[in-house]
Amino acid sequence: MPVDRVLLAEPRGFCAGVEMAIKALAWMVRAFDAPVYCYHEIVHNQSVVDRFRDQGVVFVDDIAEVPEGRPIMLSAHGSAPEVVTAARARGSFVVDSVCPLVTKVHHEVKVRAGKGYRIVYVGHEGHEEAVGTMAVAPEAITRVESIGEVEALPVFDEPVALLAQTTLSHRDWEGVAVRVRERFPDVWMPGRSDLCFATTNRQASLLALAADCDAIVVIGSSNSSNTMALQRLAVEAGCSRVLRINSAAELPDDLTGTVGVTAGASAPESLVEEVVSR
Repeated sequence: MPVDRVLLAEPRGFCAGVEMAIKALAWMVRAFDAPVYCYHEIVHNQSVVDRFRDQGVVFVDDIAEVPEGRPIMLSAHGSAPEVVTAARARGSFVVDSVCPLVTKVHHEVKVRAGKGYRIVYVGHEGHEEAVGTMAVAPEAITRVESIGEVEALPVFDEPVALLAQTTLSHRDWEGVAVRVRERFPDVWMPGRSDLCFATTNRQASLLALAADCDAIVVIGSSNSSNTMALQRLAVEAGCSRVLRINSAAELPDDLTGTVGVTAGASAPESLVEEVVSR
């Protein structure tokens, strides 16, 4: 039986922060002679990164790799304060495309650390957003990712605040947050969740269609936290076949029945259109 129906998740794909960052880098490519430098991948999507490389953008993991006097873009995931300072000292023109929601978390870290709190930060080890956030107040922040890591935390002398990487799924966050609150009943939390509403909306739309699908296709790169969260969510929802792909060329030929399609917040709509057409 061939594919007879495609269910397209809504919302899906680019969030507002990603769209803003991509438009800013596209402007820099037009405004300056190549090469334009970008600290880390502008967003976690291979097709987007490859397209900018073809236009003369050089992605670096160290500001020292940028020749003095060249224009620099800082990625949407947020950068450590010392990276921002180094970029401004080195670049002729600097655009910080950090997502406003990540900026909110950086501000919360700075304020809580300044008030003497021990910050318990829920985030993925090595993720650019987590690295940049922890660098705001490294002496005051402890990263955890699992309930087991919460159990291993010492009893802190200072008051505790709980913050999070914005691209976590509710399932990544909820159990860990509950255990932190159990261990530290007086924990401070922000009045508004740190979790990105665009990420959670995309997860809700996937859950709404999962039960009707024989297979679910998640479009996005493996280093995208929110894309991987969508893939895990589809598996946990009980879908018998879940595929994460970077492009339509990676689709297998044996899909049948009803196929659900969604995309991570860094995946452009052009990829979605190509997948649906295939």
